[in-house]
Amino acid sequence: MLRAAGVGVGDEVVVPAFGNADVAEAVILAGALPVFADIDPVTYCLDAQAVEAVVTARTAAVVVVHRFGRSADIARLHALGQRHGLLVLEQGESEAPYDEIAQRRQRAAYLDAKLKGVRTPDGGDGHTYQQYVVRVPGNGRPDRDAFARAVRARGVDCSVPVKTPVHRLPEFRRCVSLPETERAADETLTLPVDAVLTRRDMHRIVSACNALGGLLQAAV
Repeated sequence: MLRAAGVGVGDEVVVPAFGNADVAEAVILAGALPVFADIDPVTYCLDAQAVEAVVTARTAAVVVVHRFGRSADIARLHALGQRHGLLVLEQGESEAPYDEIAQRRQRAAYLDAKLKGVRTPDGGDGHTYQQYVVRVPGNGRPDRDAFARAVRARGVDCSVPVKTPVHRLPEFRRCVSLPETERAADETLTLPVDAVLTRRDMHRIVSACNALGGLLQAAV
């Protein structure tokens, strides 16, 4: 799509660093330079104000990636694109069937109500919970990683959604300030909300997480 739109050598394309490297790689394959902007801490998608801060005369496009079942503020990003004459492209997620989304939302609501010591996701804007991403607040120790190991030891599957932001990878390393991206990479953890999970499974997830409250500061 970038090539078809005429994006190429000498152009800059604004992309998120919170996620996989495939978007930045696509920009390079088109001959352009990826420029990283910070994310919104609620949606984990590009923040429109952060994007505007990195726009230059060479900026040709913005690639917006929707994350975890939450959508970016696409209206603000399209308005930004119109102001600056930029192409705004979206990369979405494969959507689950409606029935499965409804079941994921039920499981997410259960976790929202029961979990303690972690920050649960904001369920606004039609969240479909492709992933249920909590934050494990730090207090000077690698709490998220210790928490994840302890939860797995109790038989609960969990994963770190973004282990290393793209701007920290050797092939894309940039000296940029992306505080929300860095914080999200350090704190986020994905817990199961799959439609196949039983009530007993959900209870086990809550019990395992809540038993580890002593590792954490109180969530605020």
